[in-house]
Amino acid sequence: MISTEGRENGRPWHGGARFALPTDADDAVLVGRIWDPSVDGPSPVVVRDGHAYDVSAAFPTVRDLCEAPDPVAAVRAVPGRRVAELDELLDNTGREDRDPSRPHLVAPIDLQAVKAAGVTFVESMLERVIEERVQGHPEAAHGVRRRLTREIGADIRGLRPGSPVATRLKQLLVAEGMWSQYLEVGIGPDAEIFTKGQVLSAVGTAVPVGVLAESRWNNSEPEVVLLVASSGRVVGATLGNDVNLRDVEGRSALLLPKAKDNNGSCAVGPFVRLLDERFDLGAVRELPVRLEIEGEDGFSLADTSEMSRISRDPQQLVEQLIGPHHRYPDGAALMLGTMFAPYVDRDEPAAGFTHHPGDVVRISTDRLGGLVNRVRHAEKCDPWEFGARALMSNLAARGLA
Repeated sequence: MISTEGRENGRPWHGGARFALPTDADDAVLVGRIWDPSVDGPSPVVVRDGHAYDVSAAFPTVRDLCEAPDPVAAVRAVPGRRVAELDELLDNTGREDRDPSRPHLVAPIDLQAVKAAGVTFVESMLERVIEERVQGHPEAAHGVRRRLTREIGADIRGLRPGSPVATRLKQLLVAEGMWSQYLEVGIGPDAEIFTKGQVLSAVGTAVPVGVLAESRWNNSEPEVVLLVASSGRVVGATLGNDVNLRDVEGRSALLLPKAKDNNGSCAVGPFVRLLDERFDLGAVRELPVRLEIEGEDGFSLADTSEMSRISRDPQQLVEQLIGPHHRYPDGAALMLGTMFAPYVDRDEPAAGFTHHPGDVVRISTDRLGGLVNRVRHAEKCDPWEFGARALMSNLAARGLA
């Protein structure tokens, strides 16, 4: 249980640097961002030996660093200005009575477009179909889930989207009246890639994530997030929470923006690990992403999303995002999707899982570290106020634009 003092078994609720950092942090090239009250704005930082070093003089934004010909070499060549120990930054980030005179962590992305790939795991694809069939009513989901699993579940596990076998299955399902828009993007040739949030709207670790107060069926979505340069080159990876309102999206897929984009509904962090000789896209493909949820009511849930079971290769998703058909001049942060769609009952039988305010959500994997957030109603989360215009003005005033 999380105490009112915000500490668990004598330790900070956010887990400190030990939870935030990869287990092989000494061999990792880690980039983050801080809010620096001395300049009244954000600065990119590099993590070294448990400390954060400001590199804004060389790279005013994380976007600028990602666009460097060799981001890893660039980071290693910049000494930076020591800011603080990570535990100090995390403590000030995770406190409700934050000291405004001291720096704190923010999301490690800035000018990148915030995108997400949906329905990239069979398990979550079936849950999206169920949401659609029951039109957002969780009490009806159990019966539909059982029928769909019986009739099509075994046929699509391991199926390659867009393959001839997938095309034949699509024809069969259409003939049976069981086709769905979620199956279309789950096993069809085109991935679902949508805008998760606006530029600079993502929150980082140790701060609240938000669900609308009106939602009665929602959950966190633990995901790997790729940082992609404007050229389409993958330069790094981090963790994300693609918070989803299942009852809202279940009523209509056209309500996806309302289900996905609210105050605090996109968490990214805590740090971006740049790809290098020790950590490449092949390592990303094998990551097990752990999720732990702990409620103030004593409820707990733990699960793992295995990247090795993704139905579309991460590189293929990047190619559907950026290519001759579409460019992103400031790059993109692409959430790769999740296989986590919980249906364990929390409040009453057949009601499924939903968040309660106060839930602590921990998303972690050894090679990327840990992202942790508390759940609040989005209406009570800090509003998004620092946008692109504010960033440009701040950088200009600092002589960095």
